Amino acid sequence: MNDSSWGAPPPSAGHPGDFGYWSPPEQRYSSPLHAEVAPAPAGSVHDGGDASQTRRMPIVPDAPRGDQDDRDHRAAGRPSGGQASDGVPSEQQTGPVTSGRARGRKRAGRNLRAAIGVGLGLGAAVVASLFVYKHVFVGVIVVAVVVGLWELTSRLAEHKQIRAPLVPLAVGGAAMVVAGYVRGAEGAWVAAALTALAVLVWRMTEDPEDYLRDVTAGVFAAFYVPFLATFVAMMLAADDGPWRVFTFLLLTVVSDTGAYAVGWRFGRHKLAPRISPGKTREGLLGAVSFAMVAGALCMHFLIDGGVWWQGLLLGLAVATSATLGDLGESMIKRDLGIKDMGALLPGHGGIMDRLDSLLPTAPVVWLLMVIFVGAG
Repeated sequence: MNDSSWGAPPPSAGHPGDFGYWSPPEQRYSSPLHAEVAPAPAGSVHDGGDASQTRRMPIVPDAPRGDQDDRDHRAAGRPSGGQASDGVPSEQQTGPVTSGRARGRKRAGRNLRAAIGVGLGLGAAVVASLFVYKHVFVGVIVVAVVVGLWELTSRLAEHKQIRAPLVPLAVGGAAMVVAGYVRGAEGAWVAAALTALAVLVWRMTEDPEDYLRDVTAGVFAAFYVPFLATFVAMMLAADDGPWRVFTFLLLTVVSDTGAYAVGWRFGRHKLAPRISPGKTREGLLGAVSFAMVAGALCMHFLIDGGVWWQGLLLGLAVATSATLGDLGESMIKRDLGIKDMGALLPGHGGIMDRLDSLLPTAPVVWLLMVIFVGAG
């Protein structure tokens, strides 16, 4: 999930980005990497800064931080932009004047109330569709896949001029999810191959310039979003499928929550400073610890034939894959020079900002469930 939506204190059940890996506030705000006195030119990305915490990263037009900063400066009787009337940076003259509420908002980079509300609403809708009628949840997966593909291809076109064809990706992505639910892994692979072929053919209707680049991006998008999401549908197809999917979702959320709780309090050593400086090794240990405990409980009480020690291994695998997924999404957004993949979910960003940890975790959980308790 995205770089900042889970970093807002206090922790919530919404999703993850740099959520549990943040180092303590005194480290983050004393560092010159996050200084806001002299903003970099538009379009530049600071080599070491975190996309969710510094204005050096270009942000999407709907981000409200600039308006909030202007209101703070006007309330203090100063021009916007952090400069006093004589041109001296205002904080160097008088010290920080930003209110505690505004500082908290900058730390989070999100509207916390909106993030919690949207997170709870999405969680309730997902759980209801999961346990009331499994076919409805397949539809939820399809919708998430199509919207995620739209966000990804739109950002590629806007920031890299890469024209990955959306129509064959959306149709093929929906087919992958349904085929995986109905026919299992074999059906998913066939649908994935046909989707890749459709991308190659569809792009032929346009001029040949950058053909190889565009179809490569299209095949990547087909694998990254719908193919990985298909493993959720394959989990759901088991007799105890809703509980397997619930365990998968719960462990991912718990992993991010544990990372936040431990990283916020004890984080000192950076995990991947060039990719996401907010993540710490201590936060990763928190993610692993929380996920392993939750995994043991879930396998013992929720999964037919599950054993507690299997849950320990499952939790370790989930924490690892969720972290790698988070870092992978951060790499994509850094390359594109954006903060969020979209703006559909207030306080969270886009659908892809919710799926970054879930997508790579799905095949890991599916495989371990098959090894431990069978396909169901």
